[in-house]
Amino acid sequence: MLKLVRRLMVTIIGSAVILVGVVLLFAPGPGTLVIIAGLAVLGSEYDRPKAWVVALRERAERVLNR
Repeated sequence: MLKLVRRLMVTIIGSAVILVGVVLLFAPGPGTLVIIAGLAVLGSEYDRPKAWVVALRERAERVLNR
């Protein structure tokens, strides 16, 4: 039961952070970074967002090491 509640809370919080990030894409603010943060939150419970964050991190490291 506790695991289900945790998963539900992570889903709600992660989704809310991503929605704020989408709004910030059109308003002044760091929308992309907020979306990545939301994916990181969702990645704590789900495999797909975790894979996206890992891929983004690897891509950023390659760009920075050029």
